Amino acid sequence: MIVAVSGAGGRMGSLVAQTVADAADLELGPLYDPDATGSVIAGMTVGDDPVALAGSDVVVEFTEPDVVMENLRTWRDIGISAVVGTSGFDAARVAALRAQWGSGPPNCVVVPNFSIGAVVMMRLSEIAAPHFAAAEIIELHHDRKVDAPSGTAIATAERIAGSANQERSIESTELIAGARGANAAGVPVHAVRLPGLVAHQQVLFGGVGETLMIRHDTTDRTAFMPGVLAAVRAVGGLEEPVTVGLETVLGI
Repeated sequence: MIVAVSGAGGRMGSLVAQTVADAADLELGPLYDPDATGSVIAGMTVGDDPVALAGSDVVVEFTEPDVVMENLRTWRDIGISAVVGTSGFDAARVAALRAQWGSGPPNCVVVPNFSIGAVVMMRLSEIAAPHFAAAEIIELHHDRKVDAPSGTAIATAERIAGSANQERSIESTELIAGARGANAAGVPVHAVRLPGLVAHQQVLFGGVGETLMIRHDTTDRTAFMPGVLAAVRAVGGLEEPVTVGLETVLGI
């Protein structure tokens, strides 16, 4: 299986390229990144021609929200299945992607978080939600993350909202705009950006006389690579043309 990488010059993209190159059952294909043209990563030179990826079986997309949809249109047009790690896929963008992608093959899987531990955290949050009156999310990332809130926080909020209502005694008046966080599917989400962090999330539940906190911490980006490889190996065989989340791949 030939695996290309889009956004290969970034921190995640370059790590994906090296991980694919090291995998015995995969072959590293073309690397694409207009901002890193000419760089050599995992023994391959990064290019700026998307058509050069034609012939690859899968492309792993780690770019930015403002270019990802156009890139995915290109990969669909040239017949490459896509594994997407770019943030920003809320419900509206997923709906737009489904309309844009159409029927498969090829297939596309959008993964808010490739960490297997984070996937388990989201599933546990979904299980807990019906048993508590309300929930809030605090997501914490490194200070070079370009968007907020994180895709993981949005996905978690949507799962919680699908399982329970938000019930509070009152809705506090914000003395400073934004004090209560962003509203993601009715769930308050608070985003922290600081040097020294990698990727972390707390899901806080409150009920009568008790609280529950579910927390996941990623301390190194290598934690994402088993999930990336699992998605790469599975995407071509998924039943739906567009799948959201690593859960289907992992069977969680």
